[in-house]
Amino acid sequence: MILFANPQAFLLLIPLIILLYLRYRRRNKKLQFPFPAFQPLEKIGVNRTSKLSYIPWILRVCALLLLIIVLARPQSMTSEREVSTEGIDIVLALDISTSMLAEDFQPQNRLGAAKVVAKEFIDGRISDRIGLVVFAGQSFTQCPLTLDYTMVKNFIDRIEAGMIEDGTAIGMALATSVNRLRESKAESKIIILLTDGQNNRGEIDPLTAAQLAAPMEVKIYTIGVGTEGLAPFPVRTARGIRYQNIKVNIDEDLLKQIADITGGAYFRATDENKLREIYGKIDKMTKSQIKVKEYRSYTEMFLPYLITALILLTLEIILHGTRLRRIP
Repeated sequence: MILFANPQAFLLLIPLIILLYLRYRRRNKKLQFPFPAFQPLEKIGVNRTSKLSYIPWILRVCALLLLIIVLARPQSMTSEREVSTEGIDIVLALDISTSMLAEDFQPQNRLGAAKVVAKEFIDGRISDRIGLVVFAGQSFTQCPLTLDYTMVKNFIDRIEAGMIEDGTAIGMALATSVNRLRESKAESKIIILLTDGQNNRGEIDPLTAAQLAAPMEVKIYTIGVGTEGLAPFPVRTARGIRYQNIKVNIDEDLLKQIADITGGAYFRATDENKLREIYGKIDKMTKSQIKVKEYRSYTEMFLPYLITALILLTLEIILHGTRLRRIP
């Protein structure tokens, strides 16, 4: 990148342009000759050297322009940035039980909304490793911790309700997520658990799993998804899909206790926009710290312009004194 240390020097172009304009007008001003006609002068003809008389003038103008550039001090700048980040390891634990098919998150069901917003959350990360755990009656790791965000989002797209036996094993989901973070050396370790039900399956109690996470300094953020009261649930019948209203049962007390044990927080999402807001809050609470140091060095570049200007001025003086010498 080329910069000018004294750009105000270019203001000298104004008087230079005025000077050139006045000189041009003076050179083109009509002269009065005491001759009745130009025929005698036409016989003299035009000397080839006289056609080149404007060259010294052009050399001088170019030299002055280069000297103005020299006064502006052109510089070459090189910039180097050193970026350091404090990485965070995040495990998304997503409920894929059949109750997540309830369609109270218009225009789609709970699972569809959860997938969309989770991918938006991933797009906002920079240098954090993301992992994915899914659960229903059991739990398993869908994607290990990785910086390949495209891969994580592809795994999210493949998630479907009914992939594993039905139920809500919150304790198993937390245990699987904690296990994924067990060997993590990141500055911060986080689990975001999203569910719409109550713990009713699995061999591990959710509070026990949370107590295992606390000594490892793993924070758990819990999200309960579902509207208040009743929610429309699709039921497949011989006559096609019909809807019946089912009661929304979210064990908010349990989710709050899990979050409190680990220093996290509990959120309730009643629609997709609210869920998006919750992920936005978590994003701000868990953002990686980025430290940037920038180094700049400058190299003066006026010398080539100065040398060229001196050469042009020297040529002008030589031509004025020899080949293109003018006699009044």
